[in-house]
Amino acid sequence: MKLTKEQNQEIKDLQSLNNSTKRVTAPKLEEILYEALPILDHGFVRVIDYMGNDNSIVQAARVSYGKGTKKVNTDAGLIKYLMRHWHSTPFEMCEIKYHVKLPIFIARQWIRHRTANVNEYSARYSILDKEFYLPSKENLAAQSASNRQGRGEIIDGNEAEKVLGLLKNDAERTYKNYEEMLNERYDGSVIEEGKAGLARELARMNLTLNTYTQWYWKTDLLNLMNFLRLRADHHAQYEIRAYADVMLNTLKRWVPTAYDAFMDYRVGGTEVSSKGKEVIKKLIKGEKVSIDETNLSKREWNELMQTFNLEDKIV
Repeated sequence: MKLTKEQNQEIKDLQSLNNSTKRVTAPKLEEILYEALPILDHGFVRVIDYMGNDNSIVQAARVSYGKGTKKVNTDAGLIKYLMRHWHSTPFEMCEIKYHVKLPIFIARQWIRHRTANVNEYSARYSILDKEFYLPSKENLAAQSASNRQGRGEIIDGNEAEKVLGLLKNDAERTYKNYEEMLNERYDGSVIEEGKAGLARELARMNLTLNTYTQWYWKTDLLNLMNFLRLRADHHAQYEIRAYADVMLNTLKRWVPTAYDAFMDYRVGGTEVSSKGKEVIKKLIKGEKVSIDETNLSKREWNELMQTFNLEDKIV
């Protein structure tokens, strides 16, 4: 990850501020406020601002003043109860704003979570940085034979070198053409004096999807947890999961009690259908259960067996 002198200076200036406030704060999150947390080869996540903390969730749930009961164990119990029973609005009382630098193809996947306020770097107004995402070799994989949107076996050796070469050459070639169409380099210098460049809003269409973009992404705690539950999961694409993993750490610093409940009930927990629940009840009693008597599909049965590490899986 490489920051410009201006970006580094902005971070130093912001971190040197010593604002006083009557609002609640999260001391652990304050420690990394504005800091660029590196992700992938050129990406980062920065926490720019936030509102509320664990006490805010409790306060909203009780619609009271101050800091709830002021008993940590009681407040933690309430937050666990809210999480366990899928109460949502108290978690919406907390908000957080991130500055994210990410490849365009990940941004297009990310934006499908339509529960945030987003302001993206404008390639109509400015020239995009000459930075492209190139996967490390251990993250190059063939198409999965069983999952249409997933990866399979790792590609290595000469084939991996060839793929990386294609990605790098294509990105550099299209960016060079992008500069030529603009008649302007990424550093702002003119290529040919007196020549009119193509409009930036048109020239940008030539860039590859591994080009980096940036945005400010503001959301509430409830929708942040919904995002992280999906994108920090091992089934998620590696690149977006890398961002989610870093953001999980910011969640822990911000609302540690809510984070513990989230990891317990959302990330570490599981949902079981009414039919699946009946199967589990019978298994607990020591009864033998077959798929034919459950009305579960083969996929549902296998998922249930896998969730509880049972061996009666149908291939």
